[in-house]
Amino acid sequence: MPKSYLTSAQQTQGPTASEGGLQISVLSTMGLIPIPNATVTISYTGDPQSPLMTLTTDESGQTPAIMLPAPDIEYSLEPEQIVQPYSEYNIEVTAQGYEPVLVSGTEILPNVTALQPIRMTPVEANQNEEEINIPVHTLFGEYPPKIPEDEIKPMDESGEIVLSRVVIPEYVIVHDGVPSDPTAQNYYVRYKDYIKNVASCEIYATWPEEAIYANILVIMSFTLNRVYTEWYRNQGYDFTITSSTAYDQKWIHGRNIFENIDVLVDNVFANYLSRPGVRQPIFTSYCDGKRVTCSGLSQWGSKYLGDEGYSPIEIIRYYYGNDMYINTADEIAGVPSSWPGYNLTIGSTGQKVQQAQEQLNRIARNYPAIPVIAADGIYGQRTADAVRTFQRIFDLPQTGVIDYATWYEISDIYVGVSKISEPA
Repeated sequence: MPKSYLTSAQQTQGPTASEGGLQISVLSTMGLIPIPNATVTISYTGDPQSPLMTLTTDESGQTPAIMLPAPDIEYSLEPEQIVQPYSEYNIEVTAQGYEPVLVSGTEILPNVTALQPIRMTPVEANQNEEEINIPVHTLFGEYPPKIPEDEIKPMDESGEIVLSRVVIPEYVIVHDGVPSDPTAQNYYVRYKDYIKNVASCEIYATWPEEAIYANILVIMSFTLNRVYTEWYRNQGYDFTITSSTAYDQKWIHGRNIFENIDVLVDNVFANYLSRPGVRQPIFTSYCDGKRVTCSGLSQWGSKYLGDEGYSPIEIIRYYYGNDMYINTADEIAGVPSSWPGYNLTIGSTGQKVQQAQEQLNRIARNYPAIPVIAADGIYGQRTADAVRTFQRIFDLPQTGVIDYATWYEISDIYVGVSKISEPA
């Protein structure tokens, strides 16, 4: 923690304190199996021996959404502040048949909802409580600046560039340290979950949506350049990307994400940034723009442009030039079938409706709150109700309509629950 910043408790005890939301979801590490009746105890990180409240998960492994004290929003909207702009909480989870988990430092920002995932391991002999420590946010703490790189990687005839088209991967493998550290752990992370995690690490969810979207585009393009060029594999490593800010972008195992970032990524996850005549996603360098400057996007600068009404693409072009544009990946890996190109709603019929119904019924075996429906290819009220319940559980707008984001979320969850086991 730099300097003499105020603690979470000090920030949230005054008369000007605000509130932020928190919802916790608890799953087994053995697959997408929700854990009901888990006991969730919440306390200030600075005072872990004084519980604030205790919650119990429902049949979908979720707690109710609650409100917790947080600092005033002004602290996350200006860079020159000595007050930490978010409050920090400890979350301890116990459940019969599972090893306990402690997350220390879940971040609560005002006026937005934090989503805290918890993965619990079935009881094994002599295994201790898992403890996840969320370090200080990159905009508030001190992290190594990015080592400059060319935005377009050379396309050698030797075949170093293996992929011939841009594909959204099902997983990325994150090396939790600098590339040369053989002791750092590798994590298999679903692509969308990785982007949501990085965005929650790198910017504040209280910023204007246009600025958040611009930053997400930059994060996705950065990531897909690493995927497309197989950057680390061509250096002899067995991972996609690192968690080091000196080499890549910040990712924190087990941290919370924010609901507005979650929803936005679900809607735009197949996008990336391109230049005319360049096949690979652009390697989009960025920095905070205050403590560290760079030739790419300034995070704080993008926030100010969002305040001024700039659109996401206008923000992107302000930093990268007018020939930058938003592209869409040719393929999304790991999904049973592609988006039909239009919303499915009451009155829709056909094979795509039937496929969605079948997938929802399989998901309902793990998430019994979702009603089982007839897989008849006819989108009636019961299908809409099942979709609405699915959207509630997985933090999507509860419309009862299968739009782009819902289609791919159903596909992702279906693939997850259908697998016998997943990478650890």
